[in-house]
Parts: sequence; C-alpha cells; structure tokens
Amino acid sequence: MEKSYDALLLVSFGAPESIDQVEPFLNRITEGKNIPPDRLKEIAERYKTIGGISPLNSNIRNLKKLLEIELANRDINIPIFIGHRNAEPLIEKTINDMNEMGISNCLTWLASPYSSYSSCRQYTENIEDACSKIGANAPYMEQIRRHHDHPGLIEPAADNLRAALEKLPSNKKTALLFSAHSLPVSMADNCRYEAEIRESSSLIADLVDPENKLPKEIVWQSRSGPPSVPWLEPDINDKIKELASEGIEAVAVSPVGFPVENFEILWDLDHEASDEANNCGMSFSRADTVHNDPRFISMIGDLLCERINKPIHAKAGLGAFSSQLDKCEEGCCPNG
Repeated sequence: MEKSYDALLLVSFGAPESIDQVEPFLNRITEGKNIPPDRLKEIAERYKTIGGISPLNSNIRNLKKLLEIELANRDINIPIFIGHRNAEPLIEKTINDMNEMGISNCLTWLASPYSSYSSCRQYTENIEDACSKIGANAPYMEQIRRHHDHPGLIEPAADNLRAALEKLPSNKKTALLFSAHSLPVSMADNCRYEAEIRESSSLIADLVDPENKLPKEIVWQSRSGPPSVPWLEPDINDKIKELASEGIEAVAVSPVGFPVENFEILWDLDHEASDEANNCGMSFSRADTVHNDPRFISMIGDLLCERINKPIHAKAGLGAFSSQLDKCEEGCCPNG
C-alpha cells in the first residue's frame, strides 16, 4: 500500500555558529557527565582556534535547500524541517512547530547513515521524547533506513578520495586512510557500526584503487572520556606515526564516517592529523565530504521515494548485508 508523508525532518548533532555559542553548546552536550572544567576549557579553545564556528549547521541548511529542489523536480511537494540535538533549532522545538502547523506523518533523515546508539538510536529517543511531551496529537515519526552502502554515498566519496589522492606527489609511497568517529568498545560490540564503516570503506577503496596497489587502513578519531575506557582503535594520529615508521611517505584520508562536514573533521583531520603527518615528514591530503554532491542529495530523495513507492534513481545498496532494512529492529544499538 502506498504511504504518504506530509513532512521531512533533517536531524543532526548541531554545533555552535559563533564564539559566544561555544560555551552553552559544550555545557549542553556534557550536562550530567561530570566533565572536568579544564577539559571543557580545552575543547572551547579548539573551537576558538577555528573561529568558534562549526560548518555543520550551515551545511545542513544548504542541504535542505538542495533537497527542496530535488523533491520539487520529482513532483514531491512536502515541507522540509531541521532539528538539531544540541543547537537551535532543537529537535523538540521543531517537532512542536510541526505539530502546530498540522503535520501528522513525518519521515526523518539522520545526518549519519551508520548504526549505533550515538549515531542513530539516541536521535530516535530524542524524537520520541519530544513527541511524548506533545501527547496523543504528536506527529507520527518514521525514520529513513540506514544507508551506509548506498551508491549516492559511496560514489561521491570515492571521487573525492581520488581527487585528494591526485593532490599528493605521485612518486611517494602512499596509503589510504578511512576515518570515522570512534566509539566505546562496549557500544560498538552491540551494533553494526564498525562493520558498516568497514564495508563503506571497502566499497570506496574498490572504486579508487581497483587493482589494490595502495595500503589501506581503517582509523578512528574524536574519542573522548577517561583513558581507562577502551574505544575503537587505532587512533588516526597513532596510525600515521606507525605508517611513517614503515616507510609510508603520504596519506590520503577519506572522512568516511562524516558525510556532512563538521568541527571534528576540521580539528581532528585538518588540524591534528595534518600536523602529525607533517611532523613525520609525510604529505597529507583530506578528501572533501559528500554533502554537496548531487548524487548524495538524490540519494536522500531515493530513500524517501522507497517509502512512498515512487521511482528511484539508483540501486538501493552496493554492500553485502542489510541494505534493505526498512526500520531499525526493536532494541537495536543499545548504549553500551
């Protein structure tokens, strides 16, 4: 049976857009976590180093504009909303606004295509909490399926990594690095996050280096929390030092875990990893994210069309597992 929706909600982590927003933003994301003040000050200084502005929110707004054009070209006339977990407009406020406008049946798209508590289920809980406060009249919310292996993600990421690779000296021994946000091992053990990152990376690598001539590594970034808690490894900076000791002279990095450019990319990759490579005498090149690519925008349109039985433009998935999952399984991705 054909299903209809009267809105699309784009959901992301959210970020500060000025220096004066940094402290309230950090207080919000660390509320109840007993983070030492010195640690918060250190993170605030990182934001100030790049002007206090993360590109995430503006990139989501631009994605919304491009998607409005995409849907209009497909004769799909529904409003698109934005809701962030940690910045205005907050998820709860946006859903309240939608409710006041009479929205009754909404599809949501999350800015991360990967399955984990922090990249998927926690957002679902945020949405459920917002709806529970409204009560019985709250909009019915459904989530677009996970899509780590969709060609609209994989093919632009491959093109961007290829472009980054071409910026490096051709006579240097080069490795490809695929970087994603690390997770506590206890959380990663209860979801498909690591497997999906590895499959996405493998699909990208097959397009960039089909003859498998270059060394390739999955690396992790942006870990936090006490050192006593194990997180996914290796850290990208540790891997760069290790590769340098093995004779690698250049690295091209794909931010595979981040389709939309954000602060973590600017700091962890463009600042810290780039500096580490330079300290090791290595050339460094980072691939662009995919959020502006027409194929990525078309992918979101396809994921919507899958739900309403309209034609799609690309094959649903390139990977080996679960690309057809319409809904998250109940109890999936617990917070380890």
